[in-house]
Amino acid sequence: MRIVVDRDRCMGHAVCALMAPDLMELDDLGYNVTGEAKVEPADEALARRAAGACPEGAIAVVDAHA
Repeated sequence: MRIVVDRDRCMGHAVCALMAPDLMELDDLGYNVTGEAKVEPADEALARRAAGACPEGAIAVVDAHA
């Protein structure tokens, strides 16, 4: 699986980084700059939790087969 972050939708709440700090990259202002990243199987639950916690819905979880 992978995560895809819509940087234009991110409002810098940084909730994603609280949920999955090892998966999310933030700039100095708290905006998610991850872009697109592969998620290891052991981190899939964290990735889904981070995506679900984003108030703006800026993080999509994409199945590797999609």
